[in-house]
Amino acid sequence: MIIPYVGITDFMTFEQVQQMLAVFKSNLAPSQNRRLHVGVMMSYKTLHNLETRWTKAFPKKENIADIFSSSETMNCLHYADYEAIDVQCSIAKAISYGGNGINALQLDMIWPNPDYIAKAVFASGVNLEVILQIGKNAIEEANDDPKEVVKRLSGYKDIVQYVLLDKSMGQGLGMDATGLIPFAKAVKEAFPEISIVAAGGLGPESVGLVKPLVLEFPDISIDAQGKLRQSGNALDPIDWNMAEMYLIKALALLK
Repeated sequence: MIIPYVGITDFMTFEQVQQMLAVFKSNLAPSQNRRLHVGVMMSYKTLHNLETRWTKAFPKKENIADIFSSSETMNCLHYADYEAIDVQCSIAKAISYGGNGINALQLDMIWPNPDYIAKAVFASGVNLEVILQIGKNAIEEANDDPKEVVKRLSGYKDIVQYVLLDKSMGQGLGMDATGLIPFAKAVKEAFPEISIVAAGGLGPESVGLVKPLVLEFPDISIDAQGKLRQSGNALDPIDWNMAEMYLIKALALLK
């Protein structure tokens, strides 16, 4: 059974996980069946120790297993590679840095080869839930057409459990939830077993943007990243007071 989640991406320490888990548990209604998604970023470049502006914004790969120490959270490695370099080997290697606590993998990629993904997950030996990001570029490659998105997604139907609709892709751009509804509907009609996730500019003052999607899909999952900083810049550290308010308001919205 797929359990929906409320996500925060860009955890850097296990202490931050403990802090947000306490907030999550104290604000989760008895009737709510949701998990706290602990998102940690990694890219092809940080995996392979290549210079990138994200080096200081992402945790050291050697520290990821410690961040994933809680058995009460959905511990998700977000692997970003929009050029699709050495996909199978790199993803298998990336998963290994999640340690024993990793239980989910998000693919921040543009329609990666599904065979490579399946082989990488199998090679890891870990029972992972897989989230496929269908971001701005992926939607554009599908001609901004829900039917074309479904057609492309058919190759992943036995690999992914969640589809993340996100035109912001961590940049804090405000979500157009109404514009995402046709894509979410098309995916659910074609693949009822796949769960929908929405992201894009969600934060303590903007989580209400997702409400049109929540009304259509009560079991939708959400994730927040860029808008959890005063600057709105994902290169800056998360403001954990903002993250706390986001969690409280998100759980209230998703009741």
